[in-house]
Amino acid sequence: MGLLSTLLWTPALGVLLLAIIPCQNANFIRLTANLFALLTFLLGCWLLSLYDTHDAALQFNEYFPLNPNLGSAYALGVDGLSMPMLVLASLLTSVALLASLTISTSVKGYHICILLLEFGMLGVFLAQDWALFYIFWEVTLIPLFFLIGRWGGKRRHAASLNFVLYTMGGSVFMLMSLLAVSQYDLQHGGSLMTSMHQAAQDMPLYEQVLVLVGFLLGFGVKLPIFPLHGWLPLAHVEAPSPVSILLSGILLKMGAYGLLRVVVMLPEAARLLQPLLIFLGLFGMLYGGLLAWRQSNLKAMVAYSSISHMGIVLLGIASLNEAGINGAVLQMTAHGLIAGALFLLIGLLYQRTHTLDIQHYSSLLQAMPRFALMMIVTLFAAMGLPGFVGFIAELHTLIGCFEQWRWLPVFFGIGMLITAAYSVRTIGLLFTGPAKPRMQGLEDLRPSELLASGVLVAGIILLGLLPARWIDVSSGTLVQLNGLIKQRTL
Repeated sequence: MGLLSTLLWTPALGVLLLAIIPCQNANFIRLTANLFALLTFLLGCWLLSLYDTHDAALQFNEYFPLNPNLGSAYALGVDGLSMPMLVLASLLTSVALLASLTISTSVKGYHICILLLEFGMLGVFLAQDWALFYIFWEVTLIPLFFLIGRWGGKRRHAASLNFVLYTMGGSVFMLMSLLAVSQYDLQHGGSLMTSMHQAAQDMPLYEQVLVLVGFLLGFGVKLPIFPLHGWLPLAHVEAPSPVSILLSGILLKMGAYGLLRVVVMLPEAARLLQPLLIFLGLFGMLYGGLLAWRQSNLKAMVAYSSISHMGIVLLGIASLNEAGINGAVLQMTAHGLIAGALFLLIGLLYQRTHTLDIQHYSSLLQAMPRFALMMIVTLFAAMGLPGFVGFIAELHTLIGCFEQWRWLPVFFGIGMLITAAYSVRTIGLLFTGPAKPRMQGLEDLRPSELLASGVLVAGIILLGLLPARWIDVSSGTLVQLNGLIKQRTL
């Protein structure tokens, strides 16, 4: 078994072991799930240390034919686009499990669902066969449906049903596009990029556009883009906070990752649809920011801010140049860390106060100084201030957009100002003002909670101060992808 298969199947092995552990041993179940998540993260870090940043091709390839007649195969590979997402997915899964110590009902089923979700997410980023990619994409729906519907809030059933219906509806359009691509004589044994590139050479332009629209609808639900975002606010508000960490930190990135793959391989269609992509990205950025600014519910605020920040990702992809796509990849990492930290900290605060209304808080700086430090740093990063990873990502995206459209930075700046407005308002309402009696005596972050939040905040700061190594991970692949775009569109 190769390194990629070991990484992929480690969470699945954890699921099998959890299945045979008696339900009464809740602490042993938690320990086992955390150990397998930590092992997966360590394997991801080992893979990162072995990864050659100067090689733009797929690395650590594994290929086993499954059905030669249909051309499907168990094909795994990693490049500069998938490598950051693998590390991020395994890191956030470990953090989510650390934050799950308060789960007291159906502990065994909960941890099985989390590890099964990690298995599906890793499969999406590793798969190099479209059939395998689609299977892993659908696998993630099953555990998320139960995680939201079983352990969520009062409206959890509506939230889980909305999520599944939206995602399955998008999957229909994705499947139609995949079937359209499969009508061409693809060269099996290659990668997702190779297969799509070959198909694009044979497809008429109008068909490329239709295929890209199908993928845009399929991936746009997860991204999410307006108006396919309807499931997101309700799902985030009702889901347990550890699940929101994965939902916002990784699941949204699956949509961006898939869209980035097909846009690069269908650049002529992407160039024709570029005005639409620009509009959707810019509208999402401003629309999500304005709705986040209007929210008094903390989780709803972060949910709508995710729409705004993923709009920046879409703008980077729509630029169709190296700087913009680099910014999109960096923003995917930045948003994963920032949104993950925000949902984690808000969830910990909710456990202590049982309210998400920001108007109920004040002067938490005195009662919870460690919490205040983590929250303020994360909100500063969300604003895109220099010294944090959000600034590096937004700067690259802004440069890529400026190369294409000189007027766009004006609206980009407005979006950043809106983000700053609701972030500063949140800091002011949470940590300043007259002390409220019910907010006095709250317990500060415990050691395990401080570890979970500290890891994410450390990543936000380190990648902001020392971004070069992380940028190098994707640079070789991005240079190659940019060459493919120029070759087909010039």
